[in-house]
Amino acid sequence: MKEAVIALRDVSLRLGEGPSAVQVLDRVGLDVAAGEAVGIVGPSGSGKSTLLMVLAGLERIDSGTIRIAGQSLAGKSEDWIAAFRGRTIGIVFQSFHLIPNMTALENVAVPLELAGHADPFGAAAAELAAVGLADRVTHYPGELSGGEQQRVAIARALAPAPRILIADEPTGNLDEATGAQVADLLLAKAAERGTTLVLVTHDPALAARCDRQVAMRSGQIESRTAPARLANA
Repeated sequence: MKEAVIALRDVSLRLGEGPSAVQVLDRVGLDVAAGEAVGIVGPSGSGKSTLLMVLAGLERIDSGTIRIAGQSLAGKSEDWIAAFRGRTIGIVFQSFHLIPNMTALENVAVPLELAGHADPFGAAAAELAAVGLADRVTHYPGELSGGEQQRVAIARALAPAPRILIADEPTGNLDEATGAQVADLLLAKAAERGTTLVLVTHDPALAARCDRQVAMRSGQIESRTAPARLANA
């Protein structure tokens, strides 16, 4: 049985104040095993994307506990969380979030430079080749198709060799055929490297390709397709 690389216990988060406040997460509990691929599904506003932001330490919770790769995020400074996230978690966004005035190579090299990698541009070139973009390294985001931009984003997320990869609607801005290609790539690369993958999607076909699905509604986990494969520790 594999260890839990992500462990949430009774996690709650309320956003806003007064009558307009919304309970975005309500006593969420979730374990994800090392190397597991989990698809998070549910209607808009169910808390799916917020859950990813909590996992990445980009959103602070009101109560409960979070352990990521054996580390508790409670009481940690923003600088500590940012450094931990940089070496532990790769993030792929729906809107790519590439830096427009940097080439594909430079975009992928950024997290490697921040991590003090000995050869950030060599490693970035290798990552771009791994996602089929060896001939596009000098192109800027505006010169790339949506599918190519998302491939760059995947290369950037994987470049620091994170233990965890989170993806928020990674095919949401792509047409069906391109989205299918990006999904193939994302799942294949995570499996090749033994990277834990947690993705939010409205695409039931993509979610069904994960090891397990978790359905959310109104800030709570409504159902799971299978029990987590976790150690009893």
